[in-house]
Amino acid sequence: MSKRRTTNPPNPWWQDLPTEELLDVRLCDLELSIEGTALERRIEQLHDELARKEVRFRPYTWLSTDWFTPEGSTGFAVPFYLAHPRLVRLEHSQMFEAEGSTHSWCMKLLRHEAGHALDNAYDLHRRSDWRSTFGPYSAPYRAAYRVNPTSKNYVLHLGQWYAQSHPAEDYAESFAVWLAPKSAWQKAYDGWPALRKLWRVDELVQEVARERPVHTSRDRPESLPRQRVTLRDYYRAKKAAMARNRRTRLDHELRMLFDAPEDARRRERAATFLRRERQSLRKKVSALTGQYRYLVDQTIDAMVQRCKELDLRVKKPRSQARLGAAVLVTMGTMQLTKGYRPRFRR
Repeated sequence: MSKRRTTNPPNPWWQDLPTEELLDVRLCDLELSIEGTALERRIEQLHDELARKEVRFRPYTWLSTDWFTPEGSTGFAVPFYLAHPRLVRLEHSQMFEAEGSTHSWCMKLLRHEAGHALDNAYDLHRRSDWRSTFGPYSAPYRAAYRVNPTSKNYVLHLGQWYAQSHPAEDYAESFAVWLAPKSAWQKAYDGWPALRKLWRVDELVQEVARERPVHTSRDRPESLPRQRVTLRDYYRAKKAAMARNRRTRLDHELRMLFDAPEDARRRERAATFLRRERQSLRKKVSALTGQYRYLVDQTIDAMVQRCKELDLRVKKPRSQARLGAAVLVTMGTMQLTKGYRPRFRR
């Protein structure tokens, strides 16, 4: 007797609730499933892409509150709101974006997480050729990371130079570019040092493509049926965590660019420096990001205020300080327009 598949009802009871009433529904009571949704078709496309590369491995997926691959797991979680259009709209209204809500965006994230799952399945990160290419897998994850926006040592995939955040993310981003159909990565990254990483991914994956996974798992941590909080409490906690992480990350980034030296009186105040460079930063970042200048100004204002509170001083040559400030303002502006989200979960 075949096992009956559970699918989402076409019109769930909560679908037409006003937002205020919907927010009082518990996550577990949404009774969502991946089957029968656009998300399921995108996961099937991911599997087709793996098949075209003659890769035997298939990651499993489950609904949770975020995108993440648990340490050692051969599957990964996807956010619950992607299982229903009404919840995508709610996520966007609450968080200013719904990560992975378009087809192309979702496929990028699926390929990235599949890279982590395949790495876990075959212990790729334990190999010396993996470590010599991407770095130590054991390196600590940090709430903020220094980026070089002009570097060609890393592929560009999810945005915000995410491949530069950690060796595991460098590998997963490279895997995602390698897997994407019609990415033409050999040509797109010709002349980039990052091309060596793509060739390494090609070698590693092709070596294990037809092999049975060394590890398999069925764990589904933080799965949706176990989430007994209401949507209201979920978003309240998510917004609070966002605010804390944003402040922590901003402080860390500002301290990397500026500092509070013992001879502070001899150094220019960082807040003064940023105010003087405001016009140039506003013009450059607005042109680079395509965002309105008043949004760039909000980012600069936040940086100026925090530099004053921390009493930070300019420690680098002026040209380097200008470049570093431009990078921080660019990242801050994009976070402001899209809604800040920390993505430091494997």
